[in-house]
Amino acid sequence: MKLTDMTGYELSQALEKMEISSVEATQAYLEAIEKKDGETAAYLTVTGEIALAAAEKVDERRAAGESLHPLAGVPGAIKDNICTKGVKTTCASKMLGNFIPPYDAAVMERLQERQMVMLGKTNMDEFAMGSTTENSFYKVTRNPRDPSRVPGGSSGGSAAAVGANEAAYALGSDTGGSIRQPAAFCGVVGMKPTYGLVSRYGLIAFASSLDQIGPLTRDVRDNAMVLTAIAGHDKRDATSVDRTYGDFAEGIERGVKGMKIALPQEYFGEGLSPEIRDAILAVAKAYRSLGAEIEEVSMKSLGHALPAYYILSSAEASSNLARFDGVKYGFRAENYESIDDLYKNTRSEGFGPEVKRRIMLGSFALSSGYYDAYYKKALQARTLIVEDMNRVFRSCDMILSPVAPTTAYRIGEKVSDPLSMYLGDVYTVPVNMAGVPALSLPCGEDKEGLPIGMQLIGPAFSERKLYQAGYALEMWRKGEKK
Repeated sequence: MKLTDMTGYELSQALEKMEISSVEATQAYLEAIEKKDGETAAYLTVTGEIALAAAEKVDERRAAGESLHPLAGVPGAIKDNICTKGVKTTCASKMLGNFIPPYDAAVMERLQERQMVMLGKTNMDEFAMGSTTENSFYKVTRNPRDPSRVPGGSSGGSAAAVGANEAAYALGSDTGGSIRQPAAFCGVVGMKPTYGLVSRYGLIAFASSLDQIGPLTRDVRDNAMVLTAIAGHDKRDATSVDRTYGDFAEGIERGVKGMKIALPQEYFGEGLSPEIRDAILAVAKAYRSLGAEIEEVSMKSLGHALPAYYILSSAEASSNLARFDGVKYGFRAENYESIDDLYKNTRSEGFGPEVKRRIMLGSFALSSGYYDAYYKKALQARTLIVEDMNRVFRSCDMILSPVAPTTAYRIGEKVSDPLSMYLGDVYTVPVNMAGVPALSLPCGEDKEGLPIGMQLIGPAFSERKLYQAGYALEMWRKGEKK
């Protein structure tokens, strides 16, 4: 087996037993990137020298008999909206094309304490606004399963890197499905954690009340291993929750016997591909055979989630992105005659069309005379969604649903129709609105061989139970394929 074909957990075990070295694993991944990334375009920056230097240190410490973290020496990738000290962090935007952060994000600090090997920074939709990674200023990332198709977004580069075996794992960010949807499109596993479980310090903000960093991996056990490494309280993030999480892989093999899983009727209505519907219902049947109870429920508030999400996220984006004005850092327009001209020209030239669209929508929703009509109503809709989720979780352990209405579509197919692209988030945005965790994992393929993703949604801080259910399905699918 090639080193790049091994899961993160398998690599970790082999490294611990000193059957391979971290330098060997890192070189294998760098060679894979050199060979494949010309087509995949998963990376914006490859940090080969940094990665090899980190790998050498890990090997030295292991040879000296030190006890190391399971992730030590396992090569991973980082989405390019997560600050990395001394390494360019662009948010895939012209606006931050020359920005080199003087500090590390909290998740980077945690990973470096655990001796991670960073292969590079991955491509994304500009400032995490998009569902295809076509909105990057620099390049279009392609789906490793079919290069004519999108990898999803906005964490498309991270999903493609893992799916193409160009990284053992990657970090992404999820504001309305930006980890889960590309995971589904690329046939990998993605976790959007509970809001506050992972520090957002050093994550360049899109919508602060919705954003959350999470892992993309080959399988469920790897995902639990990475989340364990990055979770934890951080006093620099006022929304970070102060509690002990432990090992998310603990009890992962316990199965789903005795669990109650909800199927919301509203997730299986008009617009959902019949192949995806059949795949999700087949999963429900499998869970029933494994000892879980399946219950159909109604969640009428889900119909309000998408419009409310786009009002709230755009409003927060218009506020967060006001800092990019050409004065302190980042891109600055060359031609201007006044401070107003500087602001206007810098933002006009530095931001792409999708970012401008959302800033304008958000500014409009927050403007005098429209605040009550739009922003306030969106907040009220968010409360209804939270209450509906809580009602279901009082009687059920988790919700089973699709991740997206279709499998990966062709590059360029929806670029000129942003509304159609926004509708693709219909199953993922309620999770961010409610601040609860959700796990995306593959559950089949369509007739063209493209991955179909399913989503398990749980109450706050139920990640361990979601991993149990996800792992049970992985084992069931492996048995089915034999």
